[in-house]
Amino acid sequence: MLDSFAKIFPRGAPGASVTVALALLVSGCSTIGRDFVAPKPVEAPAYRHAAAVVPDTPSDTARLPAAWWSVFNDATLTRLEERALRDNPGAKAAAQRLLQAQAQLGVLRAGQAPNLSVNATISNSRTSAETSQALAMGGRSIKGNNFAVGAALSYELDLWGRVRRVVEAADAQALAAQDDRDGVLLMLSSQVAQSYWQLRGLDAESAILRDALATRREAQELVEARFDGGLSNELDVSRARIERANAEADLHEVQRQRNLVEHALATLVGASPSTPLVPTQPKTALPLPPGIPVGLPASLLAQRPDLAASVANLRAANAQAAVAEGAFYPSLTLTSNFGFASESLRELAGGSARQFSIGPLALSLPVFDGGRNTANLALYRARYEEALANHETRLLGALREVEDALSDAQQRQKQGEVQAQAQAAAARALLVAQARYERGISTYLDVTDAQRSALTADRAGAQIRTQRLLASVAVARALGGGWSEAPALATVR
Repeated sequence: MLDSFAKIFPRGAPGASVTVALALLVSGCSTIGRDFVAPKPVEAPAYRHAAAVVPDTPSDTARLPAAWWSVFNDATLTRLEERALRDNPGAKAAAQRLLQAQAQLGVLRAGQAPNLSVNATISNSRTSAETSQALAMGGRSIKGNNFAVGAALSYELDLWGRVRRVVEAADAQALAAQDDRDGVLLMLSSQVAQSYWQLRGLDAESAILRDALATRREAQELVEARFDGGLSNELDVSRARIERANAEADLHEVQRQRNLVEHALATLVGASPSTPLVPTQPKTALPLPPGIPVGLPASLLAQRPDLAASVANLRAANAQAAVAEGAFYPSLTLTSNFGFASESLRELAGGSARQFSIGPLALSLPVFDGGRNTANLALYRARYEEALANHETRLLGALREVEDALSDAQQRQKQGEVQAQAQAAAARALLVAQARYERGISTYLDVTDAQRSALTADRAGAQIRTQRLLASVAVARALGGGWSEAPALATVR
């Protein structure tokens, strides 16, 4: 490195040039503060409740696809997700916050390079002939035109790496903004998926209620016909009408809930709630939840954007503490000017019109500040420790969210298996009650009780299957979806 400086500044060069060379040499070899060390991942062999979601042995390489909702293999859901990521106002705002952070990074990066400006001036002036200086010159005034062009250079020599630490902090903040944007998109995509499966679940309930309503109407007609024929009583007719009306009221309630969910879904995808978004699907059965690759707890830092943003903020806090430490070290700034000045525009480019200055090479060293720098350094170190504690809290919270989602998926699966048995038993009980009533062995009360039990069991089955799909969405969101950590924009060496 010394040889390269010798070629640039040969013997006989001005002393300022030698000083600059030595300063640049020192600035390339030292950096204030401690280099950032990423926090350790969680040391856990596997998730406690992962077996029910994915039967295979989990590994660090198990990841969801980038478009994580594609695991559901639903074209309508995919269309809604793509539309939401493109048109949602919140996603647009998060993108603009990222652009702001990147622009701020560009501003601070500019501090690493020399500041060069070009200027040109034209003036006409006349001095007074009555001043003491003019009287000493025989009462003459000085007047005329002045033309000048030139360039000015200023550069802070980064002796201790203070500017590099400032850039490192801005780089980390830009990464945090990018991770925050990705976190907004992940939350948005999970909300779209949840709303969509809630719609599908309500459609399944509506189909069950429409079938039940049709059955109740047939039963009411049958009971009324038997009553007209003297084979039944008015109490049975009233019971049949009550069951029909209850089924119709439940159908209106489910439709009300569906309208609310559809309005929320329209808002998520950036559409007007007044426009129908997803048509009712009367006969489409709910699918089983897909298998989701879970991975290991140690890989959660690379799978969740909020944890990556927390690490980036921790890195920024570490760099800002280093910048505060840099206030204890001297700073060195070099300025220089070069240009031409002349009374006549024709003589402006002549050699005699040349003017330049090198320096001053300004050295600033803090001596006494009343403890301000010490207190400022303590402040930023405390902020770093706070950021570290907050990161540990977020990590534990993320692990809890994963375990909660996996446990929910596990228990919903078991609940669905038991509920299927209840549905089969309720359907059989309804057939028996109807046969006994038609033979005159029992009253219509047994039929109405069996109808209620069968309808309740069928609706519960649809609700549990919906909850299983929602639990799968929660698992995908807790694991970070298909997000992958972005590379660092700059590094400090």
